[in-house]
Amino acid sequence: MIKKIQLPVLEMSCAVCAGNVEKRVCAVEGVRSAEVNFASSMLALEYDPDVTDLRQIRDSVRAIGYDIVIDEAASREELEITERRRYTDLRRRVVIAWVLSVPVMVLSMAFMHAWWSGWVQLILTVPVMVYSGRLFYMHAWRQARKGTAGMDTLVALSTSIAFVYSLVGTLLPWLMSDSGMEPHLYYEAATMVIAFVLLGKLLEERAKMSTGSAIRSLMGLQPLTARLVTDDGEREVPVAVLTAGDRVSVRPGEKIAVDGTVTDGESFVDESMISGEAVPVRKTVGDKVLAGTMNQRGSFVMEAQAVGEATVLSRIVRTVQEAQGSKAPVQRIADRVSAVFVPVVIGLSIATFVAWFVSGSGLSFALMTAASVLVIACPCALGLATPTALMVGIGRAAKNQILIKDACALERLCRTDSLVLDKTGTLTEGHPVVVDMLWYGDDNDKALLAGIESRSEHPLAQAITYRLASEGVTPAAPDGFESVTGRGVEAVYGCVRYRAGNYAFVVADSAVTDEFSAFAASWQERGSSVVYFGGGDRIIAVMAVRDPLKAGSAEAVAMLRREGVEVHMLTGDAMPTARVVAAEAGIERFEAGMMPQDKDDYIASLQARGHKVAMAGDGINDSQALARADVGIAMGQGTDVAMDVAQVTLMTSDLARIPVAIRLSRKCVSVIRQNLFWAFIYNTVAIPVAAGALYPVFGIVLDPMWASAAMAFSSVSVVLNSLRLRTVKI
Repeated sequence: MIKKIQLPVLEMSCAVCAGNVEKRVCAVEGVRSAEVNFASSMLALEYDPDVTDLRQIRDSVRAIGYDIVIDEAASREELEITERRRYTDLRRRVVIAWVLSVPVMVLSMAFMHAWWSGWVQLILTVPVMVYSGRLFYMHAWRQARKGTAGMDTLVALSTSIAFVYSLVGTLLPWLMSDSGMEPHLYYEAATMVIAFVLLGKLLEERAKMSTGSAIRSLMGLQPLTARLVTDDGEREVPVAVLTAGDRVSVRPGEKIAVDGTVTDGESFVDESMISGEAVPVRKTVGDKVLAGTMNQRGSFVMEAQAVGEATVLSRIVRTVQEAQGSKAPVQRIADRVSAVFVPVVIGLSIATFVAWFVSGSGLSFALMTAASVLVIACPCALGLATPTALMVGIGRAAKNQILIKDACALERLCRTDSLVLDKTGTLTEGHPVVVDMLWYGDDNDKALLAGIESRSEHPLAQAITYRLASEGVTPAAPDGFESVTGRGVEAVYGCVRYRAGNYAFVVADSAVTDEFSAFAASWQERGSSVVYFGGGDRIIAVMAVRDPLKAGSAEAVAMLRREGVEVHMLTGDAMPTARVVAAEAGIERFEAGMMPQDKDDYIASLQARGHKVAMAGDGINDSQALARADVGIAMGQGTDVAMDVAQVTLMTSDLARIPVAIRLSRKCVSVIRQNLFWAFIYNTVAIPVAAGALYPVFGIVLDPMWASAAMAFSSVSVVLNSLRLRTVKI
């Protein structure tokens, strides 16, 4: 049995590191797939537990200088503590690097000819390299032993070149003088490269922590404790110990700990964090409540039904995490480039050294230009370009009650030019209501009708029962009851037979007036189903029942059309009803009488004409079409089957979330393209400058210190650009 899991990866410093871990894990026997997200430092793993285990996978990763956390039971608090500890250690190394590097730079510029300057610089440089920069050298050595390389390799090589050259110039200056070289010192290059690279990593970490804020806020919705109701009373226990069947007490102002059903009491619950609906929902005995929602007024006792990873909130968190860890197709281009980037850069650095040395510019100049190439070419910006934007975009979507299952869906959604909508439950409320009634009878007749319809399971009968109950009508008990499939229901009251149903069934024994006929005809023209009620030889009432359009559906369709999306409606209902609903919603293209296979064929025909099609539905009958579409969108109140098939799930019934999702996907993909463009342009322009291409004409050469500053800025700018998605208007 294949197992799927996400594990934190430690000690990565660039996209090449992520690629190294990915290749190493994929090489382990029993691993089906492995994807490493550098921005979130997470490994998405699928493996066969019968062939390998997490310890073997961790050992293989440790062998190349990285590590993974394999403790599945580790709480989010423990992981957050570990992350904070690593961040604190990184900040300490940054502070020490800068405190010692700035004096080294001052000495190299103001006291370069003093006999003691080189010795003081050496004393200050050693702690920077041994303490602040130690991880660069450790990782580079481990990677070299396994035949891999990464950003650590570039930093270790460039700073080592500068340090060793300066060390020879300090300890053996005569050796360099005798060789015809001026004993220049480049301690400031070695220390400032480490200081700038570490500062860039610190800023990256802070920014990356912001990209994961959506997950942290979702996790924070679930309380850590709950009040368990036992025979001895109530006691507070950790949520983790609750099991299905436990009884839990919820007081006013408290968050609900698990999914379950109210067994005693009543209250109003704010479910906006899950459904997006701002109005609190009244909960009474038998109603479902969800973990993470907020109890407002009243107390109640509930029976736990879904706990831990089985709650709706946990599934949402898991979906968002998996989506943030997935890779968009555009990211794979960057991955392929990063995989060969470091060897190419090392080759360019060697070529730079040889070219300048052979040209007679001297060993010192050749070494410094080669070191600048190594430092400035770090592929961090390239590796962060896509995943940071995806993390922010998918997190923003989750806060807007839009669950996007993977990055591929996000990328395909932005190209959508056609949206196919199911009618019932998507455009309409999904349950019929009585919209009009014409009565010739009295209150006793209403009680008789309520008694008949309350015994039927038909949706139209339930709508009539609900309408009469809302008017305070008490159902009368009939002497006999019979349901006639496809026609209606009948019952006997005091030797009189009453019928409720369609025209042919009821009017066969009753006389219908012209007034009733006129009303019935006008209702049918407006898309309503007409239910007749008669007894003996008279018609007592005619009722118009219809599934009303959701509030906001027409506005949502108009928004989609403004976004350039062509809207289609497919329904299994008859053409008159379909025509009315389509007109009310502002939809010009619609089809009626559609079976599941017909919907599938319709979408396939749109795709064959070159359209990128999204399909929104909520029922089992929509699942085939949802799977066929380029992007399937399940309505939040729909069936589990529809949600499983769809790549996007709306946690609310509000159709206006669809244009929001499309706009967000377009913004997100736009930011990804911007990030990749600038990351590629940066390396294309920066490497030749670092290699000294401008020196012969303009006399411009890039010192390794400023090369490291430019590299750090490029990475941070990419992350900051991605963070714009948190506030962009959608």
